[in-house]
Amino acid sequence: MSTSFLAAASLLFIGLAAHPFTTYPLSLYLMRKFGRGRPQTRIDRTGTGLSFAICMSVYNEESCIERKVVNLLELAATVERCSIHIYADAPSDRTVELLQPYADRIDLVLGRERRGKTCGLNLLMKRVEADVVLFTDANVIIDPAALQRMRPHFDDPKVGCVCGNLIYVNGDETPTSASGALYWRIEEAIKQLESDTFSVIGADGSLFAIRRECHRPPPDDIIDDFYVSMMILCNGYTVVREPAALAFERSATGSGEEFRRKVRIACQAFNVHRLVWPRLGYNPRLLYFYFSHRLLKWLMIYNIAIGGALMLWALATAFSPGSVTLLSVALALTMAALAACGSRLVQNGLAMLLACTGAGLGVWRSIRGDRFQVWQPALSPRNPVGD
Repeated sequence: MSTSFLAAASLLFIGLAAHPFTTYPLSLYLMRKFGRGRPQTRIDRTGTGLSFAICMSVYNEESCIERKVVNLLELAATVERCSIHIYADAPSDRTVELLQPYADRIDLVLGRERRGKTCGLNLLMKRVEADVVLFTDANVIIDPAALQRMRPHFDDPKVGCVCGNLIYVNGDETPTSASGALYWRIEEAIKQLESDTFSVIGADGSLFAIRRECHRPPPDDIIDDFYVSMMILCNGYTVVREPAALAFERSATGSGEEFRRKVRIACQAFNVHRLVWPRLGYNPRLLYFYFSHRLLKWLMIYNIAIGGALMLWALATAFSPGSVTLLSVALALTMAALAACGSRLVQNGLAMLLACTGAGLGVWRSIRGDRFQVWQPALSPRNPVGD
């Protein structure tokens, strides 16, 4: 093959790897700027007398469960009618014991054996009668005003789901937490562009609310937030983001911990993809948003690897293989030396590359047939927010 063809193919795959975080958000910005945004419905900020429920599934959360329940009680008090439902997935620590003092104010369902987060939420949804259901995680602290901020969006009958705005509070602790916080700030910015132009492509489990009538129970071995929000979108409703509905969480601080987390999340997400694909239909805008933000993101490490291999092939065609090998080794050693000397930029870049690799492994495990119905939560994000 000619050098020019190999170089062009390399740039194509590298472009596909970069697209979710470069040309895709740029295209959304241009849509918004030149009037191709989502039609806005006039919202009455006084609300409409809706009833609410908060649902949460927990496992071993003794380090943060008391603070979380107090937070949920504060959140529920901001609206007229709001119930709190918690499923405890057969925890082996003091989670249930710590919840007992609040038994008169929460609906606590105790699982006798581990069945996973999604199974627990499905059980809770059978007990809920509220108009709007809010989902959250135990290690997330929510601004008490968040429910008030999200409520008016449901005055629009086309809105089926409202996402909150998650902020990682420990981005300065380690290169891993710094890269995680940076990645998530970019994600939130892209979600806002999606919300302004069409619809957010998938909610995050830290904080999102749905119309109860829109809920479609996911299989017990499927991640709940992505599936539930995507089914709402596929059924003709809109998923919007409310930037003032704030949630705060700690990012994983250890590279190994974050790697395992990325493997699990990517595997779970790709399992959802296979269920969603038949439901996408032929809406060009939906397909563009979905493949740009969701599918290509999980395939990033494969596109980087293919693009890099093609570029090395092109260089080997233009120069001697020995000089290309020497250049590659020198570059790798330089990057390792900079990281060892404390270069924050290089350390953050390597942390992001490791996270991308974990996501790629998760995709492979999904294709292989793996499931993560139950898992051991990462410990560092469970440290109290603010500590």
